[in-house]
Amino acid sequence: MKISVLVTGGAGYIGSHTCIALAEAGFTPIILDNYGNSSPKVMERLARITGQAAPLAIEGDVRDRALLDRLFAEHEIGAVIHFAGLKAVGDSVADPLSYYDNNVYGSLVLAAAMRSAGVRTLIFSSSATVYGEPDESPIPEDAPTRPANPYGRSKLMVEEAYGDLGRSEPGWRIALLRYFNPVGAHESGLIGEHPQGKPNNLMPFVSQVAVGQRPHLTVHGGDYPTPDGTGVRDYVHVMDLAEGHVAALRHALAHEGLLTLNLGTGRGGSVLDVVAAFERACGKSVPRVIGPRRPGDVPAYWADPSAAKAVLGWEARRSLDQMCADSWRWQSGNPNGY
Repeated sequence: MKISVLVTGGAGYIGSHTCIALAEAGFTPIILDNYGNSSPKVMERLARITGQAAPLAIEGDVRDRALLDRLFAEHEIGAVIHFAGLKAVGDSVADPLSYYDNNVYGSLVLAAAMRSAGVRTLIFSSSATVYGEPDESPIPEDAPTRPANPYGRSKLMVEEAYGDLGRSEPGWRIALLRYFNPVGAHESGLIGEHPQGKPNNLMPFVSQVAVGQRPHLTVHGGDYPTPDGTGVRDYVHVMDLAEGHVAALRHALAHEGLLTLNLGTGRGGSVLDVVAAFERACGKSVPRVIGPRRPGDVPAYWADPSAAKAVLGWEARRSLDQMCADSWRWQSGNPNGY
């Protein structure tokens, strides 16, 4: 019997790619999304990619307890993958209360609804921002957590709440996945990242410049203590990340308890490294200017992903060039998104 998995934020960037990986692995995704930064049109694309019926999709907010109770009552849900939330560092600095409301309160409402329904398998979309500025890289899971912005603090608060929940009640199977910098798109070019409004992340901004929607890329900081002065991050292909969620789900279904893992490549790439790889992918130059640093950003970090390999048998397989090639295929084929 197929296990149905509730995917909150499942129409979003990482959620939609994870729905593909779930379907290909024999699970049945059920999507809950308020479409605040996504589109219901993704469902038809998912059906084309998987060759299966489009996932059941419910429009709604994870903070709506009554809706969650109805979902758990009406569907045989065996597990939850929780993506729903806000994710822009700069916006979190400007409007912290909305991040605590969406990310923390929403996660608590979800966990309470799961407990009432007797569903105790939960994969949580956390972030490497919980580490803040690390003492060194690569960063292991036991590194100090000292997030430098409200977004990272909201993720750490949820991790701590879920950890306390898992330790206080038997039967919970919780995986906290700290991922680094998801980029790329499905190789079909049918789904990818399409933020509403001005992008907050590097890759969609580079893509929009390359396709002619924006005049140039602003590089936020050129004076960091890094090899070329620009920020260094661990860029991981979104489909590698999606497959990591499936691996974590399989592990959680078989093992009670709490698991915290990094999902990354274990390699750092600078902003200019990404721009150069994207130029190779699209065959044209990407104009850029160096601007000031953004509040809350840290100079450099990348993952120690060895625990994910040891525990889950998972490791990132796709290169930066493939990330950029897939991003360009998506952006050039869908310049206006969905």
